[in-house]
Amino acid sequence: MPRLRRQAGRLEDRPVDGPKRVLLAAPRGYCAGVDRAVVAVERALERYGAPVYVRKQIVHNLHVVRTLERMGAVFVEEVDEVPEGANVVFSAHGVSPAVVQQAADRGLHAIDATCPLVTKVHREAVRFAKQDMEILLIGHADHEEVEGTSGEAPEHITIVNSPDEVDTLEVRDPENLVWLSQTTLSVDETMETVRRLRERFPLLQDPPSDDICYATQNRQVAIKLIAPQADLVLVVGSANSSNSVRLKEVALEYGAQAAYRVDFASEVRQEWLDGVRTIGVTSGASVPEVLVQELLDDLADAGYSDVEAAVTAEEDLVFSLPKELRRDAAGGTDARARGGRMRP
Repeated sequence: MPRLRRQAGRLEDRPVDGPKRVLLAAPRGYCAGVDRAVVAVERALERYGAPVYVRKQIVHNLHVVRTLERMGAVFVEEVDEVPEGANVVFSAHGVSPAVVQQAADRGLHAIDATCPLVTKVHREAVRFAKQDMEILLIGHADHEEVEGTSGEAPEHITIVNSPDEVDTLEVRDPENLVWLSQTTLSVDETMETVRRLRERFPLLQDPPSDDICYATQNRQVAIKLIAPQADLVLVVGSANSSNSVRLKEVALEYGAQAAYRVDFASEVRQEWLDGVRTIGVTSGASVPEVLVQELLDDLADAGYSDVEAAVTAEEDLVFSLPKELRRDAAGGTDARARGGRMRP
């Protein structure tokens, strides 16, 4: 991802009571599923040429979307906006079988960039539906991921948006229930929802493995470490990025004096830094590292040049590209790095 044109000196170095420092969360930024999806669009543009259509935002990050648009990607809301026979990429959040069929009906060449961890939840939904179980899907009803998962078995799935919805939830058979979750939720809030569900429905079954993705959990663990030490936490991420929004909430819940989410460093206000000695910095799982580095540059202008890494995990998970893109034009294997590493 390219760097933005930075306005040096925009933030002033004003005195505070004590030394200034930044606690930089690690891990942060791009996860394996996001990296795979972004590379998939880049690779499709190289392979097929522009335009390549993308249903919904490929990942929830404004800078990524704008950059891919400049390269020739065209983002649409639904596949009926895509010309018949064109190339279309399904976003990392996944799609329902109905969308897959709509694309096929239009003769589209579909490339599925769904995160494999989301695909795992889809498969769990299908399996439990075949067992005629009622699935309580914990997540936000208006999120693309939840729309895609619920579309796998709509007659078997009930969406639970928050712990407070549990008290009024109606189910067909309280002895035949299982829960699944959106992958980008707050771990704590999800477990609170499960706790309250189990109080009402003691026979509620668990999924075979945790649905909240490793990257979401790791980023929340890192900010939990930083938050009690921070006068201010800055989360880089877009407003429609569920995991970025959760990071801000977790920071406040675990002791940060203040926390803000920003798309770009230019959104940081001078008054946020008044009296602040320690700033925690992190980024959501769909955020390229270049945006964090630009924030650190601006904070250095304001005197926060002492940057200390707060490392809580190492990530080395790698996902293969969609099968249509694993070979280059000459038929060889695409050897470019892809996975959860912090690429610029």
